[in-house]
Amino acid sequence: MAQVEATTERIVAADADTVFDALADYSGTRAKLLPEQFSEYEVREGGDGEGTLVHWKLQATSKRVRDCLLEVTEPTDGELVEKDRNSSMVTTWRVTPAGEGRARVVVTSVWNGAGGIGGFFERTFAPKGLGRIYDAVLARLDAEVGKQ
Repeated sequence: MAQVEATTERIVAADADTVFDALADYSGTRAKLLPEQFSEYEVREGGDGEGTLVHWKLQATSKRVRDCLLEVTEPTDGELVEKDRNSSMVTTWRVTPAGEGRARVVVTSVWNGAGGIGGFFERTFAPKGLGRIYDAVLARLDAEVGKQ
């Protein structure tokens, strides 16, 4: 099993604190940011950053649906880490200032991929697909909090 990694980033037209607060708001803003690949969204504990437990299903492809139960931590300022209890997937959101009234958001997901030929295809195609999904999330984030 090789580790698979998908990273996406975007500059958002809002200050870093505003952007981070929106991402950490699982009981409000976060649900608005999710594109159609996400379903069954439910906050089970907490709802604001550290200590949140959130559930969703992620349909990464027409055949692949992940049932995710994520524990949220904030190990450092400007960082949210979502660890999936149902798999090896860990997604890290990093928000840093990127100039006056702008923030850089980098989202990285890593997981243990399959072996063999299936693993080859997973390592080849999954990062691109997940990248497109998270690019849609970041576009919605920019529309939600960005300066118009």
